Amino acid sequence: MKTLRLIFLLVITLTCSKLALGQAKETADALVKQGVALHDEGKYREAIDKYKDALKLAPDNGLALYELGYTLFSSGKGNDAIPYLEKALQINPDAGGAYDLLGSIYDDDKQPDKAIEYYLKGIKEDPDYQRLYYNLSLTYYRQRKYAEAEANAIKAITLDPKHPSSQRMYALATYSQNKLGRSLLAWCSFLLIEPQTKRSLEAMTFVKTIINSGIKVTGEKSVTLTINEKDLNTPNLLMPTAVLAATSDKSNLGTVDSLTLQLKSLFEITHEITGDKGQPFVSAFFSDYFSALGKSGNMPAFARLMTISIYPDENKKWFTEHDNELTALDKWITSTKRTF
Repeated sequence: MKTLRLIFLLVITLTCSKLALGQAKETADALVKQGVALHDEGKYREAIDKYKDALKLAPDNGLALYELGYTLFSSGKGNDAIPYLEKALQINPDAGGAYDLLGSIYDDDKQPDKAIEYYLKGIKEDPDYQRLYYNLSLTYYRQRKYAEAEANAIKAITLDPKHPSSQRMYALATYSQNKLGRSLLAWCSFLLIEPQTKRSLEAMTFVKTIINSGIKVTGEKSVTLTINEKDLNTPNLLMPTAVLAATSDKSNLGTVDSLTLQLKSLFEITHEITGDKGQPFVSAFFSDYFSALGKSGNMPAFARLMTISIYPDENKKWFTEHDNELTALDKWITSTKRTF
């Protein structure tokens, strides 16, 4: 009887322990949820307290460890976040977000090699985590390793085709390699997603620089073409001629109207200016897409949209008077699929 009683008490004790652990986890998860809400409100100190309270109840709560690391990083205490993120990876070795955050911490700390190490580890463990490729591209770009930056930006875009920062990264990486046609189309693509921010102004600066590359106005009706030695035997040679031909027989054109014609002329030869032979991603995602846009009849609306950051009043007035054209552009963007 004593043996049976001991077994019975042991079963009750184990059951109660499991219930207590389950309740602790539920309470910890609730605290993490509260911490996330506080973080989103910018109340980092209060959020950190919630995460630490959660870890007192459940020391191996991977989500609490990650969120604590993320809030510490967001509040400028990246180095303090490292041990929590390392422990989170011990619990969940395939947590791409933790690798990504550690990489960002080391990159901010001017340790790019360490950052790259973590990004690559993360990609190995979680190959579909898009931010790892984007941040790896950014770190390579800062190190002037532009080919590596371009390759990882492509991967980031394929995982999230509507992520504007990845398209911006691709545009910067290709521009730095003097691949002007690819960079131009990437900036145009970026502006379709993000037309009215400070980064849009940067994008339009690049667009105008690329379009005017090799062209110098020398008089009221005369221009000079200058061929840079680095452009010889590259697709860049075709661009100035196409730009000049677009408006050579036109007069009294406004700035946006000129840009419309110039882009349309370039979009007619997208495959040539990108040199995308043997590059299926470039050919399908950029060249085919903008070639189709150039033929769609939506170029005036597109040019107005992409320049709204630099000519806001003029373009808003134009859109008010051409609402049907804006609607048509929107329908074209929605219905036209981009492949890669």
